[in-house]
Amino acid sequence: MSIEVKIPAVGESITSGVLSTWHKKDGEPVAAGDVLFTLDTDKVSTEITAENAGVLKVKAAEGAEVQVGEVVATIEEGGAAAPAPAAVAPEKKAEAAPEALKAEKAPAPVESKPAPVAAPKPATIVPISAPAPVPVDESRVTRKKLSPLRRKIAAQLVMAQHTAAILTTFNECDMSAIIDLRSRMQESFTKQHGIKLGFMSFFVKAAVTALKAVPSINGRMDGDDFIQNHYFDIGVAVGTEKGLVVPVIRDADQKSFADIERDLADYAVKAREGKIKIEDLQGGVFTVSNGGVYGSLLSTPILNPPQSGILGMHKTQERPVAVKGQVVIRPMMYLALSYDHRVVDGKEAVTFLVKLKEAIEDPVRLLLDL
Repeated sequence: MSIEVKIPAVGESITSGVLSTWHKKDGEPVAAGDVLFTLDTDKVSTEITAENAGVLKVKAAEGAEVQVGEVVATIEEGGAAAPAPAAVAPEKKAEAAPEALKAEKAPAPVESKPAPVAAPKPATIVPISAPAPVPVDESRVTRKKLSPLRRKIAAQLVMAQHTAAILTTFNECDMSAIIDLRSRMQESFTKQHGIKLGFMSFFVKAAVTALKAVPSINGRMDGDDFIQNHYFDIGVAVGTEKGLVVPVIRDADQKSFADIERDLADYAVKAREGKIKIEDLQGGVFTVSNGGVYGSLLSTPILNPPQSGILGMHKTQERPVAVKGQVVIRPMMYLALSYDHRVVDGKEAVTFLVKLKEAIEDPVRLLLDL
């Protein structure tokens, strides 16, 4: 019995993907539950497994763009692996060769015609020559199709620029208090919770505090309406080999630092293994992006539609700053808030960054929800 292997529906609004990798070869026996291939879509990568045991017959090549519902293989239940194709016997080729040569060498019949008067040659039209294209040395370039995820990212970024009035405002924060607190409590925190205390959990908590102070940033445009969110699902940008994804920390206002760190660690593992699910990426109200892990000192992040705000974190760098009339060296970080100016005023954006800065520079505020 032949069982069709079809591209499954892997998420709302996803109609196609790229069959990036076959994990089983054509003619290879497979067991139920074996991973057959990886499907890359514009949101996630998904491993598709065999539902039945049998012999795999591949119908779609690696790298092919496939539609949801398309048959890409069959599984022959109870079949055996296909034998290697037999070589064509050379003696048969030799027998056929003389006949082929006769056909090739036979002269074409010449039709005898009376010798007419030669017709005048038509006038030759000389086109205006276009500039010759500059030759490209193909050995110096590589052309390849963008992955569905990269195409989706590109489309989202362009759409964000075209549909929102994006403006960015900046501030900076002194990281001394968090660095000191993290250093003093790291061992105890790790021992009690089984996970390290990072900087991101502080910034997620600080973002919640600032969103409570400036509710307009925790909202979005929907046509001519403004939707105000009353929950705090914070997206955290995670870089992968295939592109940027933004998994969401659900109800971050109700979670402890340890809960947030666990969520972040789980998403990091899923991102590396290509196992983030569609539902992990949906429903965020605000995004935090840390370009500092790559060495970025300052940037203007682009909104993650339909959200109205995104916070850009950057590299912590020791710089001279004035404190109570004295020049001192402090670990400083530039902060950037990009926001939709249609719904967020400049004063509100500045207030948001000030509230976030206060929470980072005095983290006790986060513990007391101030």
